[in-house]
Amino acid sequence: MFFEQVYDKTLAQASYIIGCQVSKEAIVIDPKRDVDTYLDIAKSNNLTITHVAETHIHADFLSGSRELVALTGAKLFLSDEGGEDWQYEFPHLGLKNGDVIKIGNLTLETLHTPGHTPESISLLLTDHPATDHPVMLFTGDFVFVGDVGRPDLLEEAAGLVGSKEVGAKQLFESLKLFKALPDYIQVWPGHGAGSACGKALGAVASTTVGYEKIRNWALQHEDFESFKEELLRDQPEAPYYFAEMKKQNKIDRKLLTEVPQHPVLDIQDIPNDTVVVDTRNKFEFSKGHLPKSINIQNNNSLANWAGWMLSYDEPIVLVAPKENQEEVTRKMMRIGMDNIAGFVSELSGQLVITKLVDAAEVEQEVSNGESTLFDVRNAIEFRNGHIEGAIHHFVGHMAKRLPDLDKNASIIVQCQAGDRATIATSYLEKNGFSNVKNYIGSMQDWLAKGKPVVK
Repeated sequence: MFFEQVYDKTLAQASYIIGCQVSKEAIVIDPKRDVDTYLDIAKSNNLTITHVAETHIHADFLSGSRELVALTGAKLFLSDEGGEDWQYEFPHLGLKNGDVIKIGNLTLETLHTPGHTPESISLLLTDHPATDHPVMLFTGDFVFVGDVGRPDLLEEAAGLVGSKEVGAKQLFESLKLFKALPDYIQVWPGHGAGSACGKALGAVASTTVGYEKIRNWALQHEDFESFKEELLRDQPEAPYYFAEMKKQNKIDRKLLTEVPQHPVLDIQDIPNDTVVVDTRNKFEFSKGHLPKSINIQNNNSLANWAGWMLSYDEPIVLVAPKENQEEVTRKMMRIGMDNIAGFVSELSGQLVITKLVDAAEVEQEVSNGESTLFDVRNAIEFRNGHIEGAIHHFVGHMAKRLPDLDKNASIIVQCQAGDRATIATSYLEKNGFSNVKNYIGSMQDWLAKGKPVVK
């Protein structure tokens, strides 16, 4: 048997390619959208991708399943569980609980494991030349390392009121099925640490059923009410783009079978109706940037914050050096952000400088009422400890609701380590706030200097 995990650090998303080395057939489970990765792996290992499968309708990335099928002619296997509201709206081979996918000498048995979503399935793999006992379980967003898939995303991202309680009950019952599996079975989840699909995901790549029985908090609860209370408490904010991904992964959409090339523009050629996103380092951005541009750095969080802050309806121009443009394009296409009008490689002319402040200036200006301190971390971070006098407004929510502050007032923005503060500062500047300062060291610097916090 051939096996390889493909892990996208930018979305903490795992996909898998598994092959029978006798028949030379392979299946890809939960592929990301830039599918050339899987084609290269298959070619290097003398395999042909003949099957593609998904564990559920994804919310956090745009699946590449149909792109992969278009390029290879592979059979597409998707869940037909969950009821009529949870059916994929394009041709596929439907999977119900107990159905089996055969790839050469390998089989994958379908287990209906609802909870995270009603249609969620897990795939139980048996390598028949070695044993007739199952050896691997691909859980998607059902069970993670140390955590389980949150059932509140449908309510938070898609507005389905009351669905989180139903999902919690389904998840509680699905976990009974998981507990009944042999301890030795390897568990390969759809996400790792950093994903918003759970609140306590572990950083290691895989686990076993037995290990999760010992350490996973969700498997320690025998009482549903206590399980539900813990499950729904302190889940991270669901990015706005999740609703768009739920829609696009379900419907018949336009396919993108290769990484697109975008034109490089001179500054004077930037169309007036575009949003300019500067992907450079936050310190470079603060030293000089185009007026009304937003700083979302090209790091592992680029796609996440682009999904929070940008619209799918407005064209985007990205500031990035030439050597980074393909990487940035891949990150954007993984969340379906295809509305890229072009790139700018070099800046010139009259640039905007962002005023940076240090801890002493924050302390002085806030204490004497000269400036308003604006904490843009998430609600849990703020609750666990913040600078006295700070006003809280999560940066991700600014795209739909700007803070109720005087646009001419002095505002100091801070987060935990400076990245989100730079996003927020630039977003406020873009929207007409004229006296915004960035405490780029933020809470990390504040705590390092021994400054007090309140809870």
